[in-house]
Amino acid sequence: MPSLAAARRSISAFALASLAAVTLAVPAHADEAPLPVTVTGPESVNLSLHPENGESGDSGEPQIELGLRAPGEPVPDENGVTWPVHQGSYTITVDARSLAGAASVDFSQLDPGAGCSVDGLVATCAGYEIYAGSDYNDFGGIRLDVTDESAAGDFGSIEITAEGEGVDFTGHTVDVLVGGPELRMKQLAEPADLRAGGTFQAPLGFHNVGGLGGHGVVLRISGSRGLSFAGDFGNCSYDPHDPDDLLGQSSAICVFDSDFAGDAAYGLSTPFPVATADFALNDVLHYSFTAMPVEQARELLAQGDYRAGDGVALELVRVPDADPADYARYAELDLPTTNTFDLDLTGERLRARQGATVSVDVGFQNHGPAWLALLRSGGEPVSFRVDLPQGTTVTSVPEGCSPGWEGGYMCFIGTPIREDASSTFTFGLRVDEVIKGATGRAYFPYTMRNEGNPANDSGEIVLNPVGRG
Repeated sequence: MPSLAAARRSISAFALASLAAVTLAVPAHADEAPLPVTVTGPESVNLSLHPENGESGDSGEPQIELGLRAPGEPVPDENGVTWPVHQGSYTITVDARSLAGAASVDFSQLDPGAGCSVDGLVATCAGYEIYAGSDYNDFGGIRLDVTDESAAGDFGSIEITAEGEGVDFTGHTVDVLVGGPELRMKQLAEPADLRAGGTFQAPLGFHNVGGLGGHGVVLRISGSRGLSFAGDFGNCSYDPHDPDDLLGQSSAICVFDSDFAGDAAYGLSTPFPVATADFALNDVLHYSFTAMPVEQARELLAQGDYRAGDGVALELVRVPDADPADYARYAELDLPTTNTFDLDLTGERLRARQGATVSVDVGFQNHGPAWLALLRSGGEPVSFRVDLPQGTTVTSVPEGCSPGWEGGYMCFIGTPIREDASSTFTFGLRVDEVIKGATGRAYFPYTMRNEGNPANDSGEIVLNPVGRG
């Protein structure tokens, strides 16, 4: 077995690339014995030297989940019972000896029903039944942790093999790298002078907290409906949103065919311009940098409908003396936050005789200039209350409205609400008693942030108004 020092020196682009891609092994189907079964699990694990910040975290959960995949899918019989496609003893061996000195290996979360025995860094487990597909063939997990001896560049593999009569097993290998690239994103803040219709010059960047550098970085940036990307950089490709899709996003992918170092921060050679629409309000901007070989990045671009930029290329520029506190695992920003909408509720004034049934319209309109998306709450609806005039009985209730807890009706408007949205809610009322000037109203029972004109947030419903109404 090669020494750790030799392993560190032999880490190649292939090893790093294996950490950026996940491929699923799919077994061939066969009706005859032996049954082809594939061991499944991740292709690779990048074990962080900073567990509180890295992929492995400090939750104690295993990074490696193992299982078996047999041909077909499990199908219950007429009694709802799913039967195995194989019964017979088999053994699975998990060999992690090449990680000696690089990482600690915890086998305790492997399937307790398998009767696993552990000898140092090798676990041997027994099984008996195998089901079609993979849903019922979970085999448990393996937890890895760095130790005081671990160093950036330590590299090893976990080999999983299996054997049993009547089964043709395909084993699996999990490559493990210690201290590989871990990119953290520079946190963004909305400029104090940014207004809807303006452009945010986003100072995007990343800090590689991993001990190893690499070659090839991909920037992915996306923005909700009120955001678009006005830049036209030569190494970026753009996919604008569909203007009719209220939940659509603009996106861009930029590929950097350049080296980056371990424990170093980088920014862009020029800020990335993010244009905001006149109706933009609390739109969501998200971005991430990922260590990725250029060839794989090109495959990523081929999966979308992207338009290549033809301007000057963006470059990565190393940032000296970067403060790690300015970087985090995820980077999102809501902007602009100062725009306003104007939700307007209107009622109706009408006359009706006793016993008559009338239609009463409650109007809703957004006069803008902003839309109301509520993207962070997952499309939570906006609600308003309708109290109907005395002396009436409701004969029909519009869609979207229902009786309130304390009388009246609550009506709901789904979000996002366009900047020019309007709708009408029509109630059917029977006039049981003519009461001059009987008044109800439609109103928002709460104050909304970014409401630019609270004065029209309610409208009166008047039956048989006194005077000329």
